[in-house]
Amino acid sequence: MLNTLHNIRAAGAQEDKQGLEYLVFTLGAQEYGIDILKVQEIRGYNSQTVTRIANVPHFIKGVTNLRGVIVPIVDMRIKFNLETVEYDHQTVVVILNLGARVVGIVVDGVSDVLMLQAGQISAPPQFGTAFSTEYLTGIGTLDERMLILVDIEKLMTSEEMELVENAVV
Repeated sequence: MLNTLHNIRAAGAQEDKQGLEYLVFTLGAQEYGIDILKVQEIRGYNSQTVTRIANVPHFIKGVTNLRGVIVPIVDMRIKFNLETVEYDHQTVVVILNLGARVVGIVVDGVSDVLMLQAGQISAPPQFGTAFSTEYLTGIGTLDERMLILVDIEKLMTSEEMELVENAVV
């Protein structure tokens, strides 16, 4: 299924000479890319505006009220099993609009928006059962940069995220 998704995206990029645009965010030294069309806004992270909820997955920092919409806030470092760091002035929340769901993701920083052509996107590596790549759409390369391209919609519509919605309702 991932290869099919990759092929569909690659075919779309070939049809559209402009390619696909990705918002690039960082977690530590690694850069990740998500479909720019899923991004609603980027805000500074303020832990005082996040309300903790009991019995939700550990990667959920809590929820925040964004202009009347209750938005779950996901810490991507915890979600991706990375080491924890102190939040600083560069830590941001990327607010995603995923159709029926609005979600915020906490990342170390946002660097830029990149356009990738089909030839710059490789299929995600296969690690067997030791490591799940089900949320990856591919690896993007641009000059010396390498981006891990994340299917953010698939990641944020997992069963774990449904637990958050049930806890908030």
